Amino acid sequence: MLNTLLFIGGLGAWEIALIMLIVLVFFGAKRIPELARGVGRGIREFKDATSEVKNSIEAESKKEEIAKKDA
Repeated sequence: MLNTLLFIGGLGAWEIALIMLIVLVFFGAKRIPELARGVGRGIREFKDATSEVKNSIEAESKKEEIAKKDA
């Protein structure tokens, strides 16, 4: 994610405007909101999956700590 932000930081206003114009020409004004919604859903699902994995790892480590204390 940080690499993406660093890459975007290297773009100037004209480059970003040109990219937005190209996207508008290729996809049209009606398709852009649909694409943005799809990207948003994908990002949300990815975040949910990563937090789920993180929670399961933390739960397993807590179970192991409790088992070591009891032994």
